[in-house]
Amino acid sequence: MIDHTDNLLSIATGVLSDYEGLEISTISRPKRKARLGDLPPYLHPQLVDLISEKGLESLYSHQTEAIEAALRGRDTCITTGTNSGKSLCYILPTMQWCIEEPIARALYLFPTKALAQDQLGKITSWLPNRSIRVGVYDGDTPQKERLAIRKLANIVVTNPDMLHVGILPNYENWIPLFKSLRCIVLDEIHTYRGVFGSHVAWVIRRLLRHCEAFGSMPQIIACSATVQNPSEFFTTLAGRDATFIDEDGSPHGRRHFIFANPTPDEDGKEPSRNYLTGKILADWVNHGIRSLAFCRSRVGVELVGKYARDIVSDFGNSALTPIESYRAGYTPAERREIEARFASGNLLGLAATSAMELGIDIGGLDSVIMNGYPGSISSFWQQAGRAGRGSRDGVIVFIADDDPLDQFLASSPNLLLASESEPVTINPLNRAIASDQIRCMAHERPIAASELLAIGEEALETAEALDAAGILEQRAGRFYYPSYEAPASGINIRSSGGPIVSLTVDGTELGFMEEWRAHQYAHEGAVYLHRGAAYRSNELQLDSKVAIFESIAAKTYTQSIVSNLVQPLQSIRKSTMGSAHIELQSQRVTSQVIGYREKSLDTHQTIGTYDLDLPVISFETIGIRFDMPELEWGEDRMKFIAAVHGLEHAVIAVAPWFAGCDRSDIGSVWFAEAPESDLPAVFIFDRNPGGVGLAERVFTRIEDVIAAARKLLVTCACEKGCPRCLLSSRCEASNQLLDKAATVQLLSQGFG
Repeated sequence: MIDHTDNLLSIATGVLSDYEGLEISTISRPKRKARLGDLPPYLHPQLVDLISEKGLESLYSHQTEAIEAALRGRDTCITTGTNSGKSLCYILPTMQWCIEEPIARALYLFPTKALAQDQLGKITSWLPNRSIRVGVYDGDTPQKERLAIRKLANIVVTNPDMLHVGILPNYENWIPLFKSLRCIVLDEIHTYRGVFGSHVAWVIRRLLRHCEAFGSMPQIIACSATVQNPSEFFTTLAGRDATFIDEDGSPHGRRHFIFANPTPDEDGKEPSRNYLTGKILADWVNHGIRSLAFCRSRVGVELVGKYARDIVSDFGNSALTPIESYRAGYTPAERREIEARFASGNLLGLAATSAMELGIDIGGLDSVIMNGYPGSISSFWQQAGRAGRGSRDGVIVFIADDDPLDQFLASSPNLLLASESEPVTINPLNRAIASDQIRCMAHERPIAASELLAIGEEALETAEALDAAGILEQRAGRFYYPSYEAPASGINIRSSGGPIVSLTVDGTELGFMEEWRAHQYAHEGAVYLHRGAAYRSNELQLDSKVAIFESIAAKTYTQSIVSNLVQPLQSIRKSTMGSAHIELQSQRVTSQVIGYREKSLDTHQTIGTYDLDLPVISFETIGIRFDMPELEWGEDRMKFIAAVHGLEHAVIAVAPWFAGCDRSDIGSVWFAEAPESDLPAVFIFDRNPGGVGLAERVFTRIEDVIAAARKLLVTCACEKGCPRCLLSSRCEASNQLLDKAATVQLLSQGFG
């Protein structure tokens, strides 16, 4: 690790200045001093002594405020920045209750097993005496330890998945916990967005139902990164109101943001962002800068890790610890090994997906490299917050991708740095999610109609529909689940994509992914990258949910081609903007992977395009329809059609910014002649079955969306459209029939 008496920013910019074709701008934010608060006067003496033993004379102001609120019996939600010490806001009140009430129990929920395991050490370090027991209860907990945890642990650490599938359906085994439950801790709740968060909202209600049945009323203490709508979100997630603590009293060092935008060479080619990220990561490691490179995709992680390891090898410095990669799909043993090595400092560089955004203790990092915009402002700040720790300085390098959204943000870096974290969107009343969870709830205990009405009228309507379908039985005003077999085991709360597909090599599991993802990444011929090694899929067996791979020495990767068809169902809201008619509506989307492109790892040029014949996936969702007026195009109707196609590209490029979601969460389709109207139309839709509020958010800000789409095109220096503004790698038509000038005209006149 570098000596921080050196100027970290000078080292970083000095390295980057040697790179050719890289536009660099730097914005620095000043350090922030700590604001301290006194210890709560009624904090137990054992805890006061423990705080003193750890060398702390006081707490941060937000810690004091949160602990006082919790000890007064209030549901509390703390929304402060990364590394602000939020853990103490729930650890100290919990310990106090366990000291005062020896039979008191607490349930700590973390969004991932890795975070739960990581936090275990922090929790146990604050145990005031040996009589307070802590245990982790998740899928990795040995059977021989489970009984003791159920009966004896004062603090049970788990995750929503285990609560959903292992604890709540078997509530009879957990009656001692429910009877004595004093507190429920929900950590990192900003991760409970979309489908996952919508399921978790039901899981929490199921938990509170059992507590009420056995006579307890636990408090809730929640922690989150900063979000725009904490009150609304917490109420939707937990079904309660809370006291909110959002004034961050923790210190941080200077943060230096370096925005790096690769520029085309004389032949119009740009360097691979994955290669550039890997090179910077390797160069940082070579200079002793401990760094974490965030990538948007699993493939990106593997490519960046491979490039960085190859370059580090080229340095010829055998003393350098190899750079690793980290993402979902690795086995638990692999993830734990990587986490431990990175936390201990044995790894100086790591390429990772957003899985490393969470509060896993990986020590102080000097730098974070973002390989493209991570998909939300919240994720941007979570990732940036990993650089530096306490009063240490940190450098954040943002490498703009060549796609339109990244270029839009790279041209306006102050817009990004000045933006608040977006609202967190969940929709527990999504019909598909509610159907799943109501079945689980009814299996655990019959549901009264009044309980469902307290959640929402749609919940009661869903239960009635399940009754009509013969899935539930309604008797004497209650809904019963007519089977002893728990439905929870067949419901994946993290995805609406259905079952999980196992990825195997020579009969050994290499990893796993959701079935919908397997259509795109494990189809026959797909190249799968895993910790620097390459594998090709020989067969995707959808019936048995297995993809069979073989090891290869690949110098290529694959990119699936997805075809979408949208059928409008029911209008929800209508609006006009200029001559354009815009409608929020329910839609049926039919999606199919129709082929894939194989590309070179070195040049990223397409080597070949191949057809596939996979089953279609159909679902209902919420989306937006744009009906466009035919402006004065003269006789050149094809120019108008090209403008409509360009409208689709421009709107879908900026929509994720306003929806606060990843690009993959929103889909789009355009028609020269829509089937039901024979007129040109553009559809933007929420890819989550039933929708989780993304389309609604875009609809409410449609004027800003259109303005941003127009700015994206007019500020780009190209004449006919390029990957930075109009072209899209996801285009089914391979970016044919596009006209930049006509699209700008449509955005200016059609929506004027």
